[in-house]
Amino acid sequence: MSIKKNNFSNNTFFMNLALMQAYKVLGNTGENPAVGCVVVKDKNVISSAHTGIKGRPHAEMAAIKFAKKNIYGSELFVTLEPCSHYGLTPPCVKSIIKNKVKRVFFSIYDPDLRSFKKSSKNLKKEKISVKTGTCSNKINYFYRSYYKFKKKKLPFVTAKVAASKDLFTKNKKKRWITNRFSRGRVHLIRSQHDCIITSAKTIIDDNSKLTCRIPGLESFSPTRIILDKKLKIPIDSNMAKSAKKNRTLIFFNTGERKKIKVLKNLKVKLYKFPLSKEGNFDLKSILIKIKQFGYSRILIESGLTLTTNFLKNNLVDDLHLFISNNNLGNLGKNSMKKNVKLFLSEKKYTNQVVNLMGDKLISYKIK
Repeated sequence: MSIKKNNFSNNTFFMNLALMQAYKVLGNTGENPAVGCVVVKDKNVISSAHTGIKGRPHAEMAAIKFAKKNIYGSELFVTLEPCSHYGLTPPCVKSIIKNKVKRVFFSIYDPDLRSFKKSSKNLKKEKISVKTGTCSNKINYFYRSYYKFKKKKLPFVTAKVAASKDLFTKNKKKRWITNRFSRGRVHLIRSQHDCIITSAKTIIDDNSKLTCRIPGLESFSPTRIILDKKLKIPIDSNMAKSAKKNRTLIFFNTGERKKIKVLKNLKVKLYKFPLSKEGNFDLKSILIKIKQFGYSRILIESGLTLTTNFLKNNLVDDLHLFISNNNLGNLGKNSMKKNVKLFLSEKKYTNQVVNLMGDKLISYKIK
């Protein structure tokens, strides 16, 4: 692939290619950021790569390794500042220097203090030109979850709600409220998060699987986390039966020994967790514990009660609201109308609307 335009357009074009690479693994790189890298020589892309699943190999290392020709004198376009520290792998900066790359473009600095502004300094010492800031607005937005994980020590939280046109979240006769295009979009959203939080009531009511079933993305199904104070989840539920294939964790406070044993045999991971004075789980404490497990992007996919509690505690960063094109009327159950201001507050969110063949997806982003 080659492009012949002015340098500014070239840089933007190649950085966008790098960002497209990063998007491929969003939510699937563990504690490491999803990074995209493109190697360019003589205005031709000779290699491109993204961070590997679970965070390794790093994008720069993979792109250099898979380059189709000698990368001496080439240019690297990277969404995030290359790492300069030793961890489980050698620093990417070392490989860039070793392969005599001529110029490195990275969009934004890495908030990880082990690399912050150090990579640029090390590269310049070796007479490698460094340029920053290309597509920075777009890429800063992409790394919101990584910044929160590093700076606030909390995972990024997205909530998803589906409702009818008259704002009911349950249909008394049918399982689905929204159309198949909305449901497909939900599966894509799941693939971009490394874990889903739901409640025992949701599992009991819906017998959900909460996996990603888009062909080709099945392996990107997130870990399922169930908040179940009294361990009410049925042992024959889809969630419990599929725990051997799809990692499943339950936070509970009390439960029957026999049931605990059965769930453990089904490979469900159980974590006994204390309750607050009010007799509930403290949701922020739950998030802190999940962060310690290495999860950085969480999707809340549950009933109105749990989702509302996350919103009221100011723990939600993004909200995806799927609105059907149909009213439910007397068939509707669990209305959002009492809390509609909480979900649609203009002061708290900006929004983007996507048409899904009649349904609407309204995505609210915290400013």
